[in-house]
Amino acid sequence: MRIGVVRETPPGERRVALIPQEVDGLRKAGHEVLVETGAGAAAGFPDTAYAERGGVVCSAPDVFGAEVVLFVRAPGSDPSGFDAVVGRLRPGQLIVGLADPLGTPAAAATLAAAGVTSFALELLPRITRAQAMDVLSSQATLAGYKAALLAADRLNKIFPMLTTAAGTLPPARALVVGVGVAGLQAIATCKRIGAVVSAYDVRAAAAEQAESVGATFVDLGLETEGAETAGGYASAQSEDFLRRQREALGKVVAAQDIVITTAQVQGSRAPVLVTAEMVRAMAPGSVVVDLAAAQGGNCELSEPDLEVDVDGVTVLGPTNLPASVPAHASRLYAKNLVNFLKLLIVDGEVRLDLDDRILAETLVTHDGEVVSPRVRERLGLPAAEPAEPAEPAEPAPALAGQATDPTTAGS
Repeated sequence: MRIGVVRETPPGERRVALIPQEVDGLRKAGHEVLVETGAGAAAGFPDTAYAERGGVVCSAPDVFGAEVVLFVRAPGSDPSGFDAVVGRLRPGQLIVGLADPLGTPAAAATLAAAGVTSFALELLPRITRAQAMDVLSSQATLAGYKAALLAADRLNKIFPMLTTAAGTLPPARALVVGVGVAGLQAIATCKRIGAVVSAYDVRAAAAEQAESVGATFVDLGLETEGAETAGGYASAQSEDFLRRQREALGKVVAAQDIVITTAQVQGSRAPVLVTAEMVRAMAPGSVVVDLAAAQGGNCELSEPDLEVDVDGVTVLGPTNLPASVPAHASRLYAKNLVNFLKLLIVDGEVRLDLDDRILAETLVTHDGEVVSPRVRERLGLPAAEPAEPAEPAEPAPALAGQATDPTTAGS
């Protein structure tokens, strides 16, 4: 089977879906790997590295002629280039990548109309067997790490306590809101640099996780029963709950030098947790890094990919921090993707086994139809008969690498 690797076209995207080291395994499994010229260059993987591993470096039309085409950001995740990419796909072709189908369900309808079979890796179920394929977690880990470094770079202080002949400098104080994979890595990185770190999450189970990596968990005294889905994700809360949450969180935010927010609800607008009033109560020189900016933002004043100055407080809204460390981001993504392909392609043939929960839940379009129940609901289509789950929902520990805050591709 021919497997194509495209050169990513979304603005600022430097990752690649497959790195040279993963070509060997696919070739040994009998596949021909076609790599678009320059596909890995921005991530530090030149065409020669793919060729040395047996990959065929070729033009975009050749890559799009493959039976299976691999993306980091598949059609739907980048509105600006959607029509151009879909125009290169053909009926019966299979694509895999991060496609934001819950955020852009109309794109899924277009792919279905084009006869494309598409898999969206955001929809992987939270079961132990899927952990090795979990791109959300691998990319969120890097986003959390970079968020801490970004905050350290822009803060007008240093993170660690420092005792000198001229006096003692107190450590910076950091608050991480949202203790999923990105949040946990942000906590751990801030702690390693030397900050005093606190954390907040609506999920009660997050307290132990936050404390395990060095944070003091903030208890706002709110009733949080039902704040977590069966899959381990944060669930959407009522506006009344969010109002009371913001009121209680305000005093905590005002005392911080750094606030990093990562709270998201899959397929929905991110909850606003840090208001303009809270930001203005912070000391000049403080920094807010909003990792949910692409989904509307946890901070009321954040703007996607922009830096906003609010009375001396810097508010940053990066939307794709994993792309700022493309070598390691691509390495992790490629390993996740290859593990998924091993399940999808067996003995040289695509195995659309919808009794397998992983394949059933990630399949978005097939045979001219949107088949994902969650995406169909977004489109207002009648519910399709779901495949019988092969195994029950099984929340996995966040530290084992499973995302509890779906910081995506955009993050």
